[in-house]
Amino acid sequence: MDQAILDYAVARIVDLCGIPSPTGYTREAESYVFAELERLGYKPEYTNKRSVRVRLGGSGRPLVLAAHLDTLGAMVRSVKPSGALRVSKLGGFPENYIEGENCVVHTRGGKRFTGRFLLDKPAVHVNADVGSAKRDDASLEIVLDEPVSKADDAKALGIGAGDFVSFDPRTVVTESGYIKSRHLDDKASSGVLLAFAKLVADGAASPERETWLLFTNYEEVGHGGSAGLPAGVEEFLAVDMGAIGDDLGADDRSVSICAKDSGGPYDLEMTDALIALARGLGLRHAVDVFPFYGSDAGAALRAGYDIRHALIGPGVQASHGYERTHREALRGALALAGAYCCGSAAFAPAG
Repeated sequence: MDQAILDYAVARIVDLCGIPSPTGYTREAESYVFAELERLGYKPEYTNKRSVRVRLGGSGRPLVLAAHLDTLGAMVRSVKPSGALRVSKLGGFPENYIEGENCVVHTRGGKRFTGRFLLDKPAVHVNADVGSAKRDDASLEIVLDEPVSKADDAKALGIGAGDFVSFDPRTVVTESGYIKSRHLDDKASSGVLLAFAKLVADGAASPERETWLLFTNYEEVGHGGSAGLPAGVEEFLAVDMGAIGDDLGADDRSVSICAKDSGGPYDLEMTDALIALARGLGLRHAVDVFPFYGSDAGAALRAGYDIRHALIGPGVQASHGYERTHREALRGALALAGAYCCGSAAFAPAG
């Protein structure tokens, strides 16, 4: 696999990380992926839920590879008397992961206002308990970058309950191959799947079975993969972030293969086949158990789809925070997903 396809994947990841897409506010990200697939020569389609679905080719034993475009975020719950905003979280993350971060409020009227998350009593020169104060939805608020001093000032701007809030991704690509950003869960894997689509479009890989890509938009709240699968699908390969922790084997240069998450074990034969492929390709990889994790494959099962399911993804450090992965992890995820669909030949290491 040459470096050009990894350059392509990284470029798509950077683009996607720059597009605000908290769960429920994903239209721009969906349109980006739809347009890129069209540019590659495919005929993508939207499901009723606005997931993006595309058939790459092949015949028999239909397989779906899925990544999600939605990210963590928030929604305005109320405007406080001070003009600051109280929020309700979209997805699961601790409040300290967003404290001090810049954000954008997307109003229902189409306006955008910047702000930042602060404690309601943030000054250490005034408040002795800043370090020990509890961080929750009552104490952590958005302070707008606007001259507001009371609730009516914020409301006059058109800001109110139900407005979406996106977080500044702070995306950085280092010379050593690392990608640091919010929302690598799951925009890293979305970039990987777009790179796979490009390899197929360029004739560098050919699916040995009917292969579909599905880019979902409600994964962070649990029902992204619950609808929109093509007819007759037999297997569902979720391509999501690989978690990293003290008792886990993956790092942010590995491709991770999940054997079990909080929903239970993944399909035995699919997972064994992925492990064998990773070994045969010489990929830096790990087989791990994620105690607090769910995927779109699990959502599809809960929705009643009769499928076999598995989960892989590039290792991502500091999940649901300011995350980091590496080009080697992207290469591993791309090679493993591609080899599962197309056979090992196109994804074997050079030489």
